[in-house]
Order: sequence, then C-alpha cells, then structure tokens
Amino acid sequence: MHEASQVASEASEQIERFLKQLPETVSVKNVEKNESYQKADIDLLWSFRKEKKTITKTIEIKADRHYHTGNYFFETTSNTSKGTPGCFMYSQANYLFYYFTEVKELHVLPMKIVRNWFCEHQAEFPLKQTSTKLPNNRFYITEGRLVPRVRVKKELHELKIVRI
Repeated sequence: MHEASQVASEASEQIERFLKQLPETVSVKNVEKNESYQKADIDLLWSFRKEKKTITKTIEIKADRHYHTGNYFFETTSNTSKGTPGCFMYSQANYLFYYFTEVKELHVLPMKIVRNWFCEHQAEFPLKQTSTKLPNNRFYITEGRLVPRVRVKKELHELKIVRI
C-alpha cells in the first residue's frame, strides 16, 4: 500500500506543478486530506481565467503505472468484501486526470461524459481484480474494468492528452 500511496502522491505533485505553470491558472489547491472532498472523491481544485472570469473545476487523480497495457482501469468496486462503490462510479469531480506515471502522460477526461459512456458499455469490458495490502498481512480486493484507451479516444472526442 505504501508504494501505491507514494505513486499517487508523486502523480499529484506533478499534476499540480503542471497546472500551476499554465498561463490561465489562478490557483491550484490540493484537497486530498479534506474529509468533505474525500467523500466526493475530489483531489484538486483548479481555478483559472477564461474570458475575464475565474472558473473553478474539481479534479480526481488516478495514477497508473501500466501504460503498456493500452487500457484504463476504471474502478467499479473499491472493496469487494464491503461492497463499496469504486471511485470512478461516485466521484463528483468535473474531470478525471488519468496520469500514466511511467511515460508522464496525462489524460484529461470529463468525468460525467466518460462515466455515462462507460455505464452504457460496461459489460463489454473485462472485469479485473487487484488487491491492496494492509497492515497485519491483511488485504482487500478492488474491482474494475479494463477499457481500451483507443476506444475511448475514438468514441469520446472530449479526451485530451498532454505530456507533462
């Protein structure tokens, strides 16, 4: 769990740095430790100028070390033994910033659009499980679907890809 946490932390730092250097950015606030934002599964607040107005968007960050697979992993169940929904299914963020750490590639996905599309096609994607180790040699199982990136790019034109 420590390694995954470290990867997520590094991804968050890199994305914050990237957003802060954009000329339109007014501010970037990390809210990962704020309980009310945790419940909504929101990691960052990004405020930027657009047409003389300041707009704030919410961001959920997903760090992934497996670019080579060609897939996104959309988490549908965070803990199978408890039956808790996965972050992809309940996040209230405006955007999912899906970051492939090994190639430093950021995929900016509008959350509602991608989630609605995914829910319509969910059964078409293979269900996979991964485990997260906890202290005392315990662990929990997370489930999600492997969704080909090329298909998302082809069917959802709102996807933006940036090297950072």
